[in-house]
Amino acid sequence: MPPPKIEVCFSPKLYEHRLIKETFIGVVADIFRATTSICAAVDYGISKIIPVAGLEEARNMKEKGYLVACERDGKLLDFADIGNSPSDFFKEDLIGKEVVFSTTNGTKAIKLVAEEADDVLVGSFLNVGLIAQYLALKNENVVILCASWKNLFNLEDTLFAGALADVLLSSGFETECDSTKASLDLWNIAKTDLPGYLRKSSHRNRLKHLLTERDYLLSLSLDSGKFIPLFKEDKLIPVTP
Repeated sequence: MPPPKIEVCFSPKLYEHRLIKETFIGVVADIFRATTSICAAVDYGISKIIPVAGLEEARNMKEKGYLVACERDGKLLDFADIGNSPSDFFKEDLIGKEVVFSTTNGTKAIKLVAEEADDVLVGSFLNVGLIAQYLALKNENVVILCASWKNLFNLEDTLFAGALADVLLSSGFETECDSTKASLDLWNIAKTDLPGYLRKSSHRNRLKHLLTERDYLLSLSLDSGKFIPLFKEDKLIPVTP
């Protein structure tokens, strides 16, 4: 049996053109802020995250009594209870609760991958090592989707893809994907000072008024998390390898 392969898609627009079409596990990354916030939320004790892509669906869930975390273009919406930064979930009254989560890019990417992947994992720098362990145990092909920003290439999601690919390649995975190789090259440049390197990221600067320095540094805290959010039956639940 050949070794499993890794492929990186730099944006959702490229996802339909991926080479891996057969059985695969999808990993979605939206580092600033959606997937980091989801990982931070389940680490803190939120029991389940319900990702929804559309605003109307998020409003309907609010009317049904759910707590809603929702933003568009980085701005908290008037009906939302919670913002979309990691520290917005660090509240004791949220522990054990289910939270509906909707963002500009991240939740759409999760739904997109869920249509075809065997499993969908939510990735961040917080849980790179855990995800690599999970994938090594599954021994299936891996497609890493960068949620990007408005379908444009971005640095932070690409660096996550490089970090994960780096660990997977050392575990017996293979790649023929130039996007994976480019992600690895960028990761090797940035990894000695990730916060310093990503200060030039356009999305970091775009969100400067929303993503505090605390949340910025948390977002780049390698392997500090406890769980992997796994998409199952329309919800994200915390799992371990």
